Amino acid sequence: MTDPVALHCTDGGDGPALVMLHGLYGSGNNWRGIARSFEPSHRVLRPDLRNHGQSPHCPDMDYRAMAADVIALLDAKGIEQADVMGHSMGGKVAMALALTQPERLRRLMVVDIAPMAYDHEHEHGGLIRAMQSIDLAAAPNRDAVDAQLATAVAHPMIRQFLLTNLQRRGEGWMWRIPLATLADQLPVIQGWPEGLGQLTDRPARFVHGGASDYVDTAGRAAIARHFPHAEVVSYPGVGHWLHAEAPQRFIAELNDFVTQPHP
Repeated sequence: MTDPVALHCTDGGDGPALVMLHGLYGSGNNWRGIARSFEPSHRVLRPDLRNHGQSPHCPDMDYRAMAADVIALLDAKGIEQADVMGHSMGGKVAMALALTQPERLRRLMVVDIAPMAYDHEHEHGGLIRAMQSIDLAAAPNRDAVDAQLATAVAHPMIRQFLLTNLQRRGEGWMWRIPLATLADQLPVIQGWPEGLGQLTDRPARFVHGGASDYVDTAGRAAIARHFPHAEVVSYPGVGHWLHAEAPQRFIAELNDFVTQPHP
């Protein structure tokens, strides 16, 4: 396992620590709107996970290593324990942290992911290949990149999300995420480490979109194996990005969870 990466992190508010972990292709900025609701009562940390946002690049995306990055961040911030919430890939990081260093955790919330391996190579491999195929040198502006991307990625919301990773470099453009590394590590990102055991003495809540296929019957069984006392909550008609599709319900859900009595 690689040494911990020093994560770039936005840190705001005052009170008990609440760590928000983003998903693949994202950054801590994804949680900016949600975080505003919690900064009056919590110290909210929104890190960029390795190979994302402004954090360093690293060839290893093993979830135990990524969890160790978050523990190193807590150490650097002088935080002994935190509530940890993560979406998708960030949810797997949050689960790995809970199972490897439970003493650093107060509560765990996982958003639309289960502790299991997935096979979404067609989807995510296709998105990475689409970004790699863009002729950035020939693109005069962001709209031109979007137009090129639209030939492979039809959904405007997905394109706009991917384009948050497009940055100016001199007179041209660059992707700030290391696409070759993400492509190489996609099996690891989609996978789940063996031998991580169970969490039985910390509150855990799994929320998922009823219109998403990430937490199905197999996903619920995987949750029960690793988190036997966890609550599982479904949002009917909502997809994978439930915190964006149903933000007010999600904020109320997270607030209810983090204001429960300290375990």
